[in-house]
Amino acid sequence: MMDVIGAFGGYIQNEKRYSAHTVNAYLRDLNQFATFLTSSFNGINPLNANFRHVRSWVVNLMEQKNEARSVNRKLSTLNTFYKYLLREKLVIFNPTEKVTSPKNKKRLPVFVEEKPMSDMFTKIDFGGGYEGKRNRLILNVFYMTGIRLSELISLKISDIDFHENTLKVLGKRNKERIIPFNTGLRNEIQDYLKERNEISTNPELFVTDKGEKLYPKLVYRVVTQYINIVATIEKKSPHVLRHTFATHLLNNGADLNAIKELLGHANLAATQIYTHNSFEKLRTIYKKAHPRA
Repeated sequence: MMDVIGAFGGYIQNEKRYSAHTVNAYLRDLNQFATFLTSSFNGINPLNANFRHVRSWVVNLMEQKNEARSVNRKLSTLNTFYKYLLREKLVIFNPTEKVTSPKNKKRLPVFVEEKPMSDMFTKIDFGGGYEGKRNRLILNVFYMTGIRLSELISLKISDIDFHENTLKVLGKRNKERIIPFNTGLRNEIQDYLKERNEISTNPELFVTDKGEKLYPKLVYRVVTQYINIVATIEKKSPHVLRHTFATHLLNNGADLNAIKELLGHANLAATQIYTHNSFEKLRTIYKKAHPRA
């Protein structure tokens, strides 16, 4: 059986071009499934498993308090594995097809409230040197544009149109979008560039204090440091500022389709999750304000 799993690993690595991290995760899932069959069904071979065996594994995983998202990923691994076995004519059916996936628990996007975000830019002293100006601008670009971490790191000076006050962003699936920004952000970018251009000729907007392209860990460190000062939320990351951008726009009356375009979402369903945060805010206001709530 290990030979089959090993051959499958070679298939997803060499033909499907999955990353080494993904390949290891898939093989780990398959070995876990094989171990479960050995301990629970007298050593039945995965090649002979049916949907009842797979369903029992899913139930077992849920009973062990695995999150639905994690279980569904493991099911996806099995599905890919059995499709491969079908292709190789090693099985005659895919036992995962009759198994219902557990429902993912909806997680509301974590965001920073408006006052703490205002405090971040009005009450914190970032310092007057290059690093302070860069860190403040990183936070402001995230909050004012809602771009992703990878998009911020790849942002080039040439992507900025100072006449129209817009950013050109290349997002997922190489989809380009244009994001407007206000005069305040334009002035801050121009002020930052005076010092930035003295230490680097790289095309990227953001560089380290040595003039090199930024790396994700540095940006995470900056974002975490300053969110910690103004907010007590548990999760702190660049994506939290993207959530904050979208939630604040929605709370202040922005059209959902417009937010979708600004975020670069492929469909409206991905954007609609922010309406839950807005609804929760309305619920809180209602409970506080209505005499019989």
